[in-house]
Amino acid sequence: MSIHPVPEVDVVVVGSGPNGLAAAVTLARAGLSVQVLESQDTIGGGARTLDLGLAPGIVHDICSAAHPLALASPFFSAFDVEARGVRAVAPTASYAQPLDDEPAAIAWRDVERTADGLGVDGPAWRATLGTLSRHQDLVVELALGDKRSVPPALLSPRTLLAAPLFGALIGLQGTPAWNLPFRTERARALLGGVAAHAIGPMPSLAMAGTAGLLGSIAHGVGWPIPVGGSQSIVDVLVADLRAHGGRVLTGHHVRSWRDVPAARAVLLDTPAPAAADILGGRLPASLERALRRFPHGDGAAKVDFVLSGPVPWRDPEVAEAGTQHLGGSRAQMAYAEAEVAAGRFPQRPMTLVSDPSVVDPGRIHGGLRPLWAYAHVPAGDTTDPTEHVTAQIERFAPGFRDLIVASQGIPASQMAEHNPALVGGDISMGRVTMAGMIARPTARLDPYRLAGTGWYLCSQATPPGPGVHGMSGWHAARRVLEHEFGIREMPDLAPSAAV
Repeated sequence: MSIHPVPEVDVVVVGSGPNGLAAAVTLARAGLSVQVLESQDTIGGGARTLDLGLAPGIVHDICSAAHPLALASPFFSAFDVEARGVRAVAPTASYAQPLDDEPAAIAWRDVERTADGLGVDGPAWRATLGTLSRHQDLVVELALGDKRSVPPALLSPRTLLAAPLFGALIGLQGTPAWNLPFRTERARALLGGVAAHAIGPMPSLAMAGTAGLLGSIAHGVGWPIPVGGSQSIVDVLVADLRAHGGRVLTGHHVRSWRDVPAARAVLLDTPAPAAADILGGRLPASLERALRRFPHGDGAAKVDFVLSGPVPWRDPEVAEAGTQHLGGSRAQMAYAEAEVAAGRFPQRPMTLVSDPSVVDPGRIHGGLRPLWAYAHVPAGDTTDPTEHVTAQIERFAPGFRDLIVASQGIPASQMAEHNPALVGGDISMGRVTMAGMIARPTARLDPYRLAGTGWYLCSQATPPGPGVHGMSGWHAARRVLEHEFGIREMPDLAPSAAV
């Protein structure tokens, strides 16, 4: 039974992040009337690109910068952002891991070049990440499924090698045996750095799964950076939504179900506890408790820089990567993450950096360029991260400080001010654990449907979890179509002449 007796539209989507927009586009293409409500004045959630006023002509990616899943995700593959005009350019090196006392480890898109640079660990890297990259579609299906149904790729004979290999990689890298099969610090740190795209203690099964997914994509389609910024992805989603009759209303805060227009179905691109707050006692008590108890993860603190030149990496090859993982050795990264888990701000936090001008020189204006960075910190931490992040970059790029023209640090405690979904800096909308990736936010057979209310959760708080992939929205939209409208065939998302 719907909360609102007289629908004004078929569907309302609360939140205009990638998952909310993926759901909205899918439902609008099925012929439904759709309205998106966004609390901020700009559309896109974590995929926005804005002028922060730090320097004329310089725009900054608010949350996400490089997009490993923007081309690999089944939703975005079907939607085909490139055919709609998004130029997503993958650097020659997907990511780099600078080290203190030896040359950096580089994950080139060319797996052979990567293996050649890892010495005695080259064969092991080639046999694991190289093999998985050749079966990237299978790895993506396994990782980005709804965790409730059998991915079609598992029915293929090709899975006889790739699926067990993916499982074995997670089993090794997610347990105390995580130093196997690699023998050198360079290979171990290279894989550890990509695992740290999730925030949590190392080793862990969830972080190992992250490493397997993003590591295989790194040698496949690569980690593309959208020309002009992440907003270009949002813009084509919104254009398609509007072309199919959908509407977007900004500056509309939804604090209660009363703030939502009457609709036959409502989808929430929000954290799980926020969904319980919005529905205010209208859910079954057990489900409401489960949503409220779904734990937030630790946080990210953001720093946006404006530089007068490229980062002077000690190892020049690091500059060819679109993303740098600054944590040092595997032991150093594990120590920093343990400090975060214990509620302490690490002296050398795990820091991720991206310079979009590596592949998008149009981001440079008047000799100035943006640099994106965030550090892992305890949830809700109030520390301005600027000095810690600056020191971490300077550690691997002496002279970096001399290039800083302007900067803006955002503590984890303030991340929700520009995106209410990032509570305490939690960019994953919930703690990242293997159990939590499956029972996300609950262990119910349908983790998207909020009982029989006509309301659904479509955010990163549902499977498959964190990332700019649109899959949580897509999975939720499929259930809305079936349960609320009796539509069992998903609409075609390919570009059309109407867009």
